[in-house]
Amino acid sequence: MVNYLKMADKQRIQALLELGWSHRRIQRETGIDRKTVARYDPRRQPKSAKVSTGPSANAARASTGSQSVCEPYRDIIEASVAKGLTAQRIWQDLKEDHYFTHEYASVKRFIRTVKRRRPEVAAVMEHPPGEEAQVDFFQGPVTLDSESGRWRRPWVFRMVLSCCGHSYEEPMWRQDKVSFIRAHENAFLDFCGVPRTVRLDNLKAGVARACLYDPDISELYAAFARHWGFVPLPARPHHPQEQGVVERSGSYLKSNALKGRKFDNLEELDAFLKRWNRTVARVRIHGRTRKQVYTHFLEVEKPALKCPPAERFSLFEVGTRTVHPDGYVEVDRAYYSAPDRLLGEQVKVHWDDRLVRIYHDGQCIGVYTKAPAGTFRTLDEHRPAHKPARQKAYQENLLTKAEHIGERALNWARAAIEERDVRAYRLLQGMISLTRKHPKERVDWACGIALERRLFRHKPLRRLVEQAAAQAPVQLPLIQSHEIIRDLSEYAKEIRV
Repeated sequence: MVNYLKMADKQRIQALLELGWSHRRIQRETGIDRKTVARYDPRRQPKSAKVSTGPSANAARASTGSQSVCEPYRDIIEASVAKGLTAQRIWQDLKEDHYFTHEYASVKRFIRTVKRRRPEVAAVMEHPPGEEAQVDFFQGPVTLDSESGRWRRPWVFRMVLSCCGHSYEEPMWRQDKVSFIRAHENAFLDFCGVPRTVRLDNLKAGVARACLYDPDISELYAAFARHWGFVPLPARPHHPQEQGVVERSGSYLKSNALKGRKFDNLEELDAFLKRWNRTVARVRIHGRTRKQVYTHFLEVEKPALKCPPAERFSLFEVGTRTVHPDGYVEVDRAYYSAPDRLLGEQVKVHWDDRLVRIYHDGQCIGVYTKAPAGTFRTLDEHRPAHKPARQKAYQENLLTKAEHIGERALNWARAAIEERDVRAYRLLQGMISLTRKHPKERVDWACGIALERRLFRHKPLRRLVEQAAAQAPVQLPLIQSHEIIRDLSEYAKEIRV
């Protein structure tokens, strides 16, 4: 139902419209809905029929509407927007410098029309032959998992050579490091060469930490790249256009090869992808190069690829370990020694089925054969001399210290080991500790007496040493001055005379 205004309200609206007021401002002032105000605006014309219109028609339609109160200040507002000023600041400047009496919302709406971005020219990335390959994962078709008996969607790994568009596909159930690296190797062997750069998305299998300016490559993937001789290049986060080649070809793969299909196992899917690549993908005419993909690969791209290494990459696990107080690090429930100076420090560990390598500050500090769970691997240079890791070495250390005391102490120590076996080790420690308070000659003499009497206990040995100390003659301290000692100057006088 249409509401009809009284004559007084009509006259007031027309007067305000003649002053150039906007419909919104008249609504706030009079309380009359702005749609009703628009019906009484002589500048407003009926809407035209809905026909196909171009930019000129849209501009004409916009010109028939009410003019913004900011239109007289367009040049000032555009210059302020170019300086980077906010809408709030521009409104404040208009009020102060140009006596602008309208609300902030009018300025904010007007600035939206000013700040419309002009279309930018899209950058085109050229790819010389053999320079780059791009890799990514795509969700595969429904496939039966033989292990679980469930229908699942596997992942499809795809590597595309950026110059010619030739590709390699391989399905897998998980995006783990091993599958990711082995798929790279299979692709390189299929291409019979290696590109100089591999551009990858920020996958956990290859990128340890995604960053806009300084991403970190995982240690395993970095070692793999050094082995095959390429440079890994992570794409910037949230910039899929940097991987436009593999992104667009991924859509082609899903729509042309996989859409609407279903497979009974992963091997069947893998065989289908290889057949599709051989009979469809590589024989097509590429939309960018206008050449057959495989022919372009053989003639241009393949000669520019680097030769692959003679051997495959030896996979290994990477981890961080803390050196335990006993000087060992744990790997797969086995223990490997580290230098005693690194107690409590963190070290890097690389291991596979055969070897374990320990690194600190980029330097290899130990290489070991893989040990069974619960066993130890020790390097002699990692243990301090006074704390050897093996029992035999510890015994030899104690006997060496006894030999420094004397021959009788060494004989007594050997006899004690024969008498008490491993319990003699602490007895030998006690004998060696006696040299802290007594001369080693006295301890050596007491050991000789103890050996004659077959005394292999610490208490009798200590008593023998203390008795020898009590019977020793008292040595008076030497003094430099006394009443019976003549001064040295007197001796000098006699020599001159």
